[in-house]
Amino acid sequence: MDYIEKALEKLRDWVDRVIEALFGPEHQAEPDLIPIPVEEPRR
Repeated sequence: MDYIEKALEKLRDWVDRVIEALFGPEHQAEPDLIPIPVEEPRR
């Protein structure tokens, strides 16, 4: 069973490399925007 697990892990790594080569690196979620307080001019 250990041999099968190692083979599957290598297969997953290989598939990840192929997908990354075809489609680019994994898409990472954009960080949340931090609201910046802005003082509005008084009229």
